[in-house]
Amino acid sequence: MRGSLHAAPRDGVAAALLAALLFGAGTPFAKLLLPGAAPLLLAGLLYTGAGLGLGAVRLFRRTRGRAQREARLRGDDLPLLAGIVLTGGVVSPVLALLGLARLPASEASLLLNLEVPFTVLLAVALFGEHLGGRALIATVLIVLGGAALGDGGADLQGRRIGSALVAAACLGWALDNNLTQRLSLRDPNALALVKTLAAGAINLALALVVGYALPAARPLVAALVVGSVSYGMSIVLAIHAMRRLGAARQAALFAVAPFAGALLSVALLGERMEPLAALAMAAGVVLLVRERHAHEHLHEPLEHDHLHVHDAHHDHEHEGTEEPGEPHAHPHRHRRLSHAHPHVSDAHHRHTH
Repeated sequence: MRGSLHAAPRDGVAAALLAALLFGAGTPFAKLLLPGAAPLLLAGLLYTGAGLGLGAVRLFRRTRGRAQREARLRGDDLPLLAGIVLTGGVVSPVLALLGLARLPASEASLLLNLEVPFTVLLAVALFGEHLGGRALIATVLIVLGGAALGDGGADLQGRRIGSALVAAACLGWALDNNLTQRLSLRDPNALALVKTLAAGAINLALALVVGYALPAARPLVAALVVGSVSYGMSIVLAIHAMRRLGAARQAALFAVAPFAGALLSVALLGERMEPLAALAMAAGVVLLVRERHAHEHLHEPLEHDHLHVHDAHHDHEHEGTEEPGEPHAHPHRHRRLSHAHPHVSDAHHRHTH
C-alpha cells in the first residue's frame, strides 16, 4: 500500500489542534493549583506527571504488542535534547508559572500567543523554513484574536513583571519548538518521555533543595494528572504535528491554546471573554488549513532513519524477500529527485525559495 502525500498534513493539523486544546486547558487548572505549590515545585510536578503518564502508555503499548518501530534517539542527538529539556522543560514552565501567579489566568493565556510569532520568527529567520503570505495573515489573525479574548478594560501596566515572565517563557518555548522539530523524525514518545522526566526531575530537585515541601495528597495527585494530560499528551501530539507540518505552521495552529485556556477560565474562574475574538481565531485557523504551497523543487540525496510509508519520497527496496508492513522505520537513502507537489517545511522539504 502506497502512502498519500496529502494525508499527512491533514493528520498534522488535527494533531496540532488537539495538542493546543490540551495545553491551553492546563493554564486555568495550574492557576487553581498555584496556592498550594510554589511555581518551581508545581513545574516539577506537572512535568513529572507528564513523564509518568507517557511511560505508562508506552509500557501498555509494548505489552499489547502495539508499539511501532520508530527511529531511536541517538548519542549525537544529546545537544539538541539538552536544549529542548533546558528551554522547554525547565526554564519556560517555571517562568510561565511565575507569571501566572501574578496575572489572571485569562490574561496569562492570552500572552501565551506570543509563542506563535516567536516560533515563526525563529523558524523562518534562523532555521530556513518557508511561510507563505496567506499563512502569515492567518498567524496574525489568530494572534490578534487571542489578544482580544480577554476583558478589553484590563490594565496590564500594573502587571508588567508577570507579563514579562510569560513573554520570556514564550521565547523559550519558541526555541524549544524549533529544536524539537529537528528531532521530530525520531520516536516522538521517547523524545517526550525524556523531556518530561528530565525536566520534572530537575525542577523537583531544585524545589526540594531550596526548601519547598511537597503539597498534600489531593493537590499532589491533581498536579500529576494535569501534567499527564496537558503536558504529556500535548507534547506527543505537537511533535507529531511538527513532523508533518514544520515548526512554523504547527505553531500557528497551536495558537488556539490560549483560546482553550481563556474559554475554560470562564467556566472555572468566572473570567470574561470577547466572542468576536473567537471568530478571528477561527478565520485564521481555516485560512491556515486551506493554504497550499507547491512549486518545482529539488531533493538532494539524503540518508536517515524514521517512520515512513512508501510514497514518492520513499521509493526504495528492502533486503529480504518480503517488504515490511507500513508504516515502518529503517535507515534508508533518498535519491536525487526533482518534482512539484503541495508540501510544507518538513524534514524532506527544507529548501530555499
